[in-house]
Amino acid sequence: MACLIQRLRALAPSREQLEANPWLRTLAPYLAHPKVWHWSRRSVATGAAIGLFIGLLIPIAQILIAAAVAVVLRVNVPVAVAGTLLTNPLTVPPIYYAAYRLGAWATGVSIPAAFSLVDPMAYWEHLGMIGMPLIAGLGIMATFAAIASYLLISQVWIWRVASKRQGGAD
Repeated sequence: MACLIQRLRALAPSREQLEANPWLRTLAPYLAHPKVWHWSRRSVATGAAIGLFIGLLIPIAQILIAAAVAVVLRVNVPVAVAGTLLTNPLTVPPIYYAAYRLGAWATGVSIPAAFSLVDPMAYWEHLGMIGMPLIAGLGIMATFAAIASYLLISQVWIWRVASKRQGGAD
């Protein structure tokens, strides 16, 4: 477990990298606070939850918003920023498709059999029907991912500390 934390620390962006980011420049004075760089159970678990929640729910400016929320809540900024990387050009299509299916099920909206690419008017009509189920599905997925990541990280952290106290291996 200690090896995993060392790898995460090595992969996480440094304070200098985040301060040099033009999108985060306005947060630079707040990034100097030591709590936003602290690697504690609460800080890391909350940072991961924030990053996943924002990464799934907000399609643009995810890193900036996650960093701002992490700074306001005084939790680990690098973990919050890294959590937003769940959504990237490779993962967005399957995530959004799954969110649409989940949202359609949750809202009771029927899923069209197929989008007609031949008839442009039918395509735009179906595209308009995607909105509510997609937003509902993303909200459900973001909430679940945030809660699950917080609980999982907290539990693993507690187990690791208990294991160390009992003289167990890392």
